[in-house]
Amino acid sequence: MTYSGDVTHGGAPAVRELDGLTISKLSVGPMDNNAYLLRCTGTGEQVLIDAANEAPRLLELIGDGGLTAVVTTHQHMDHWVALEEVVATTGARALVHADDAAGLPIEAERLVEGDTVAVGDCALEVIHIKGHTPGSIALLYRDPAGTPHLFTGDSLFPGGVGNTDKDPERFAALIDDVEHKLFDQLPDDTWFYPGHGSDSTLGAERPALPQWKARGW
Repeated sequence: MTYSGDVTHGGAPAVRELDGLTISKLSVGPMDNNAYLLRCTGTGEQVLIDAANEAPRLLELIGDGGLTAVVTTHQHMDHWVALEEVVATTGARALVHADDAAGLPIEAERLVEGDTVAVGDCALEVIHIKGHTPGSIALLYRDPAGTPHLFTGDSLFPGGVGNTDKDPERFAALIDDVEHKLFDQLPDDTWFYPGHGSDSTLGAERPALPQWKARGW
């Protein structure tokens, strides 16, 4: 089945099979958060991006394969409701950017820009995107056999950047980081996976960047 990235709350995960990595996307919780389970096809090691909610469903998705780490994209509560239970059950490491670490319910190892998170033989690059929160991150997988894959949390969605509460300084920081660290560095065929809703590509969204800047959100 062709991967579309479309999931519904309570529904089955959408699964994408790359040469070295399997991506399973699941919608959880009352805010329809996306949680992403990444599995290295070579080693079987797994990493979860955002233990957002519904720990039993996340643990069912993880299965018997174990979990190496949970990466939280930012400190907002809807992205970590299930974090404590998932970590306690699996023994996984909790990872978050240093600037958002204080907002989590448990102690987590602190990431900074330029760090990498291993998923078996695969690696996720940590990109610090300020604005939605001080320590929001995107995670980049450069598929050796295909296009880049980017997990953007709530910093980038189809149709615009994340919420900055109408704060001009926060918006300026976010749109600047999104433009210069993502759009300027990565090709149009980069597929991105946001914290809520449908996926998109940078190429599909690039023409709207001037409009986003002009409207201020």
